Amino acid sequence: MKFRSRFNKFFPIVLCLILGTTASFAQKPAGGAPRQEKLLNGLKVLMWSDPAASDVKVSIRVHSGAAFDPQGKEGVMKLLAENIFPTAASRSYFADDLGGGVEVVTNYDYIQINATAKPDEFVTLVQTLAQAVSNPTIDRETLAALKKALSEKLTSLEKDPAYIADQAGAKRLFGTFPYGRPPMGSVETLTHIDFADLQFARERFLCADNATVTISGNFNSDLGFRAARRYFGAWLKSDKRVPFTFRQPDDPDTKPLEINVDGMTNAEVRHARRGLARNDKDFFAAQVLSKIIQSRLKALTSLENVTVSHEPRVLPGALVLNYRSAANERGLGFEWVGRIEDLEFNKARTEVAASINVAALADRWLDVDTYHLTSVSEDMKSFDQIKISDVQNVADRLSRNPQVTVLVKGR
Repeated sequence: MKFRSRFNKFFPIVLCLILGTTASFAQKPAGGAPRQEKLLNGLKVLMWSDPAASDVKVSIRVHSGAAFDPQGKEGVMKLLAENIFPTAASRSYFADDLGGGVEVVTNYDYIQINATAKPDEFVTLVQTLAQAVSNPTIDRETLAALKKALSEKLTSLEKDPAYIADQAGAKRLFGTFPYGRPPMGSVETLTHIDFADLQFARERFLCADNATVTISGNFNSDLGFRAARRYFGAWLKSDKRVPFTFRQPDDPDTKPLEINVDGMTNAEVRHARRGLARNDKDFFAAQVLSKIIQSRLKALTSLENVTVSHEPRVLPGALVLNYRSAANERGLGFEWVGRIEDLEFNKARTEVAASINVAALADRWLDVDTYHLTSVSEDMKSFDQIKISDVQNVADRLSRNPQVTVLVKGR
């Protein structure tokens, strides 16, 4: 990508000099609530200034993800995200010229771009990201290259027993509901995606009023706001927001599903039940419960890779038991769940608290918009107030959900 004409090379420097003379140096604390602004196009901007930081980070979250892929064309949103920086050169620019890096994350619920740069390249970082996300070039040649690269990745994944088990378990649990379909698509569905599908997705979802920008690190927040307003201000808003509403999935088939794969010596096993949405009042209790179940199951077996997960989702997701076993290993299942003891509750609650603390502060604020939470402070309050009785109640609640089982093993 050609990011710098002679004008683009020198204009950010001039802008910094002009704005630096008028900017206030009163900054929001790096670890507290951000400075919040909203542009006329509906884009929300959150800023944390930290003069001691070694770099600047900008994240752009688009609050629509692979759940909005058309049925039979799974992979559209993944390709849309990859099209923002479609070449190795466009991504290496962040390291080679800005002294930072870039990543693009796509899941069921959102697309997120995370980029960093040296502090003196801050304005150029904002300009580069704004140009890429607000006016991406979508053409047939680029789409063909992106589809080829993703198809090659999926060709390998679709032979991986763990991936086969994950996707089969999701499909068994949710059917054609979005969470039952592969978020990256499949080799087959990619062949059905054409140029018009990406154009349509961009017009519907890649819009200023469907996004939030966070800026954190070593920058001046007044300069940050003015740069965001200048470069993101031209990003178009959507004509009509697309609600995150889907018909609830039918009850799953609870008969165990066996899939035979040549050459396997171990078995991949998945047990899954439908779980809770991220904004459910019992979500954190379900997180604690998943840790308790995982600890109990690990105590019953020599297996090292037993995990119980309950991922955050906009709509009710899944509680999944995941493990690999040798052919002679005793099978595991959910242990539904008698009396919870104080010791295991406290241990599990500490583990969940640690995972929350590890999460970047900016991501926790982005989650408020993605998952329709009240606020970061209210979210943390709901976690702080969890009692053992809440976990016991959510265990009873989830135990009533049907369970699906998938076994991927050798022939």
